[in-house]
Amino acid sequence: MYRNSVARAVCAACIGFTSLSTIAADAASTEHAEELEMVVVTASPIGDPDKLATIAGSVDRAQLLRSGSATLADSLSQVAGVTSSGFAAGAGRPVIRGMDANRVRVLEDGIGSFDVSDVGPDHGVPIDPFTAERIEVVRGAATLRYGSQAIGGVVNAISQRVPSRLPDAVFGAELVGGYNTGAEGRDFAGQANARAGRMAWHADAFTRHAGDYDTPEGEQANSWLRAKGGALGGSWIGEDDRLGLGVIRHESKYGIPGEDAYIDMHQTKLMLRSSFGLDAGAWRALTVDGGWADYAHSERDDTGAALSTFKDREWDARAEAVAGRWGALSESALGVQFQQRDFSALGEGQEYLLPTTTKSQAVFGFAEAPLGETLRLQFGARVERVQVDGTAPDDTDVSRKFTPTSASAGLVSDLSDEWRLGLSLSTAARAPAQTELFARGPHEGPLTYETGDPTLRTERANSIEASLRWRGGRVHADGAVWATRFSNYIYGDLTGLTCDEDGNCAVGNGEDLKEMFFTQGDARFVGAEAHAEIELLQNAMGDLHLNLLADVVRAKLANGAGDVPRIPPYHVGAGLSWHGERVDASVFVKYAGRQSRIAAAETPTGAFTNVDAQLALRPWADKPHVEFALVGRNLTDSAQRNAVALNKDEVMLPGRDIRLMIRAKLD
Repeated sequence: MYRNSVARAVCAACIGFTSLSTIAADAASTEHAEELEMVVVTASPIGDPDKLATIAGSVDRAQLLRSGSATLADSLSQVAGVTSSGFAAGAGRPVIRGMDANRVRVLEDGIGSFDVSDVGPDHGVPIDPFTAERIEVVRGAATLRYGSQAIGGVVNAISQRVPSRLPDAVFGAELVGGYNTGAEGRDFAGQANARAGRMAWHADAFTRHAGDYDTPEGEQANSWLRAKGGALGGSWIGEDDRLGLGVIRHESKYGIPGEDAYIDMHQTKLMLRSSFGLDAGAWRALTVDGGWADYAHSERDDTGAALSTFKDREWDARAEAVAGRWGALSESALGVQFQQRDFSALGEGQEYLLPTTTKSQAVFGFAEAPLGETLRLQFGARVERVQVDGTAPDDTDVSRKFTPTSASAGLVSDLSDEWRLGLSLSTAARAPAQTELFARGPHEGPLTYETGDPTLRTERANSIEASLRWRGGRVHADGAVWATRFSNYIYGDLTGLTCDEDGNCAVGNGEDLKEMFFTQGDARFVGAEAHAEIELLQNAMGDLHLNLLADVVRAKLANGAGDVPRIPPYHVGAGLSWHGERVDASVFVKYAGRQSRIAAAETPTGAFTNVDAQLALRPWADKPHVEFALVGRNLTDSAQRNAVALNKDEVMLPGRDIRLMIRAKLD
């Protein structure tokens, strides 16, 4: 039954993509227009990511600013295969292909986000979308560059907080302000870029203030948000070399819906970004990036008293050298990466997790070799050494060492000038994370009583993925069908019992904490994604585009153990967008299906339809960088619950919200 349902879902997505491609072919036969642009650098260090076997996605700055989303995950709502964990207004991690937390790495300019959002879904990611130039999403085999914690995908916020290029103008600035009705929210962001000779400078600041948001059933209590931050960075940029440093500060406070508590978070981060031209045989360039951060957050009651405090000090450094033609290889890259994470908790947090230290070292490489005029072989590998030190639930000190090894191989065939077919195979390993090994008690944010297993083994994912791209003059269309078989898949298993603070658990005892054990077993995931952007009309007034989206994932534990917990439902979406010299407008309708394939102790979520729309005006021809935008989200005020959220039964997603945005740029 499961295999039949999966087959139907995958076939439906394939048929959908075929239909998109047919529409695309018809549109491409009309008057030629420039190709739709997509810039993604996260996926590959050696060439155009559009020529990889796997597909990457991107959201640009205009979309980020107009949406006004407070989290990276919410900013990616129109990227196929991506959803949000959606726990709170200030806490939502990206979920890619049904995988999140310790399987999805969140990065800022290729360096870790340095937070504890993987420890609990109530913990936010200290990267605000206002600060990003674009956000990139990478899935599949291309994630090997970023480590075993990226086994499910990578979300990378690309910015100029440490400049990587000289600004076009001697001085430029941008100001953005907004107000939204759903939470009576106010937001403001500003940034400035300057150059002096070979020096490039950047400064930015943002602030957000939102009350409890409205839902179709009334106000969602304790869903407020306050956030602010900023950065200052500078770089020396030569002909082939650059060297830059930056300091970043992020602070936020936000309520935890369903509780009488809130999070008080702050982070200070230092970043290094550099690149050096090489003249050593085939070697062309060496990139060295790094970061260090001091992070802490307190979970406070309604009087402001700290119940628990989580602290995290991390550093991450990576170097990557890129070569041109070398023997049979057309392009190649080799790299190393080093990371260390020191985590500790105070107050009630000590009951949940005692101090841990995680260290890792890795070497990785990627290469491409032509097999003919239209066929290319791409392959890569990564070897890590991971050590996790902590205290087991029985109070014994434990030091675990793992050696995750991963490899991928892909074939890319240029079927024609417009069509490209990709096929990739990968095997990727992941070491268990600190919470999976050493969790030992109550976690008040998600209301769970968690117990880790210090004997967990390395998790392995063996995957196959086929992708198809259409790049006509008026069309961008992508589709992928994929399957992953996990060995020793690690997951949090809810038992259906509820517990008190001391770990006394029973059925129907009236306690709030849900009992959860970290365990592992084999699992299989299958899914499909499709996205198309088709230019229907082009004239002197502007361009009209049709946008289509679909994704589905099914995940099952082996040996009749049931469904994998907290898997998103299928999505289909369609919309129109108009891009003109003075006016932009769009509407997008996205349907989320009912999720009844649930794990033990979970509840189903109903289907819902979400309608978003935007209207942006640039009223002055001589001031094209002054823009007024009106953005509507969930315009039908539909009742929505997030299938992947632990608190979905208590917390409803926001209802109708109208946002007014003003944006001005000075160059």
